[in-house]
Amino acid sequence: MILTRCVFEQAKMRAKRQSRFSASEAPIVRSWMRLIMISGFILCTLPAATASNNETGETEDTLLATAEQLPLFVDKLPRMPRIKGYASRNGSFVPANLTIGMYMKLWKFHRDLPPSKVFAFGESAIKATVPGPSIVAMSGVKTYVRWENHLPEKHMFTIDETLQVAKPARGVPTVVHLHGGVTEPHSDGNALAWFTRNFEEKGPKWTHDVYVYQNADTTSNMWYHDHAMGYTRLNLLAGLVGPYKVVNPELEREFGLPRKKFDRELMVMDKSFTKDGQIYINSTGNNPNIHPEWQPEYFGNVIIVNGKAWPYMNVQRRKYRFRIINSSNARFFRFALDDGSSFTQIGSDSFYLEGPVELKSNLLAPSEIMDVVIDFSKMKNSTVILTNDAPYPFPDGDEPGETDGKVMQFVIKDGNVSDKASVPAQLRPVRRLSEDEAVLSRNIVLYEFDSPSGEPTHLTINFVNFSAAVTELPKIGTTELWHIINLTPDNHPFHVHLAGFQVLRQQKIKDVDELSACAVLHKGIEACDLKKHIDADALSPPRNEAGWKNVFKMQPFYITSILVHFAMTDSNPFPFDPTGEPGYAYHCHILDHEDNIMMRPYMLVK
Repeated sequence: MILTRCVFEQAKMRAKRQSRFSASEAPIVRSWMRLIMISGFILCTLPAATASNNETGETEDTLLATAEQLPLFVDKLPRMPRIKGYASRNGSFVPANLTIGMYMKLWKFHRDLPPSKVFAFGESAIKATVPGPSIVAMSGVKTYVRWENHLPEKHMFTIDETLQVAKPARGVPTVVHLHGGVTEPHSDGNALAWFTRNFEEKGPKWTHDVYVYQNADTTSNMWYHDHAMGYTRLNLLAGLVGPYKVVNPELEREFGLPRKKFDRELMVMDKSFTKDGQIYINSTGNNPNIHPEWQPEYFGNVIIVNGKAWPYMNVQRRKYRFRIINSSNARFFRFALDDGSSFTQIGSDSFYLEGPVELKSNLLAPSEIMDVVIDFSKMKNSTVILTNDAPYPFPDGDEPGETDGKVMQFVIKDGNVSDKASVPAQLRPVRRLSEDEAVLSRNIVLYEFDSPSGEPTHLTINFVNFSAAVTELPKIGTTELWHIINLTPDNHPFHVHLAGFQVLRQQKIKDVDELSACAVLHKGIEACDLKKHIDADALSPPRNEAGWKNVFKMQPFYITSILVHFAMTDSNPFPFDPTGEPGYAYHCHILDHEDNIMMRPYMLVK
C-alpha cells in the first residue's frame, strides 16, 4: 500500500508539471501511467539516507536581504592577472612552463561585504585570485602547466557522498579541464583523474602532473575550471575558474578589432552570501531521504563579474571587445544594454563567426562564451547597464529581480577619442558539414527521474551513469550525426570535450510522455518509434550559433540534431593521438546535473 501510494503521488506531480504544455504534448494516459509505474517503482524502493540540516539559519528572505543591502556599482571591474603561456627566444615564440596552484584564502567580493572564504587559482597563495589568472597562449605554441593542489584537508562546503563522487581518505579532490581545448586525453581533465594536496591521493585515471595544451587553434576563447567527479559544482562555486585565450597577432591585426586595454574578458557568475560574507549553498537536499545535500540547481542573488559584485567599468566613447564567459553553476543570462543599444557578436564559444551579427540581446547558457564588440560612441547617456532577464531555472522559472537582473555598469567618459578599431564584414570562413558526411547516427537521450513529490532525484544520459561501459567509440577523423533527445522540462547546455560540432536543426517532440514511457521501459530509445514523435517543422540555429560550437542549448521536449566532427575544424588530424586513456566526456553543463550523473565518457578509436 505504501508503494502504491508513493507511485500514485509521483503520477499526480508529473501531471501537474505537464499541465503547462499544449494539448499536443499532453500525456497519453496508458503510456504515461506505465512510465510512472516504472520510474516510480525504482525511486520509491530506494533506501533512505540520513538527511543533513541547513545549520546556517539562512532563508531565501535573509539571503535576499543581505544582497539588497549592498549598493550596486561601487567596485571597479578588476582585470585578472595575466600570465603568458609562451616565451620568446631569438625572435621566435617557444613553449612556456607554468605552475599554477589552487589555494584557500579570503576574497572581497564587495566593498561592504566581509571577506569570503574561497578556493582560488594563482602562481602563489598571495597572487591567487577569483577568477584565476588570464592565461594568454600563442597560436601553434604549446603551453605546459603543472596544476598543484594546495587546498585544505576539508572542503568548505558539505559533500553529498550519495552521488557518484571522488572519495579520497582526506583532502579536496581537484582536476583541471580546459573548456574548449583541443588536448590530449591525459591533459583533458577527466573527472576520475583527480588528485589531492601535494598529489597525496590520486583518482583511478590520473597519469600526469603536467598538462600539455597544444594551442593548435588559430585563435580561441576558452576557460579553465575544476572537473573532479561529483565536486565540480562545489569547486566552481568556491572559485576555481579562470579565462584562457589563444591569440594570433597576425590575424588580430588583419581584423582590426579592439586590442590591448580595449579587449577585456568578463567572467560572469552568481552567488549568494550570508550576512558575515560567506558564500552560501543550501546543505539540505531537495530529496534529503535520497540525496542529503544535493539540489538540482544553484542560483545566487548576487551577480559577480571578474570577482566583484555588480562592478562598474570606465570606458571611452569608442569600441571595446568583450569576451563574456558564463561561469555560473546553473544560471542562464540573457544579456542586454538598458538603453536599448545593440552590440555586435563576432564569436561563439571558442570560434569566430563567419561574419558579425548585430543583436539587441543574447542568451548565454552556463559555460557558453560570446565574443562581442560594443561601440560606446553611439550612446547618448553617460552610463549604461548590462542587464539580465533570463528566467531561472531556464526557461520557465522565476524572473530576475533587482539584484540578479543587473550585471554591471559602464561609465562613459565625455569627449571624442581616436578609434581605429573596426569590425570586418567577414571574419573566419566556416566549412559547413554535410549530413551526408556522417558515418554513424547516434541517439542521446536526456532524462530526469523525479521523487514522488515531483522533485528531481537524478538526471541521466541514455539511462546510465558515468561509470557504465563506454558506448560511444567514434573513429578519429570522422563526422557523426548525434540526435540529442531532451525528455526533460529543462534546457540543458550540452558540452562535448575535444570535438567541435555544428547544429543542423531542432524539432519538437510530439506525445512526449508516450515516448518517455517507451524509453524508460526499454532503458533507451532504439525500441521506440522515434520518427512518429518528431514534428516535421524544424528550427534552424540562430545566425550567431550557426557555425562551430562546443556547447549548445538543448530545448526542453525537442530533438536537436548536431554533426560532431572528430578532427580539427579545418579537417586536419589532431596534432596528437587522441585514442589513449582516459578518453573524453560529454555532459550537461548545468553543474548540479553534471555532478548527479548527467555525464558520459567517450573514447576515440583508429
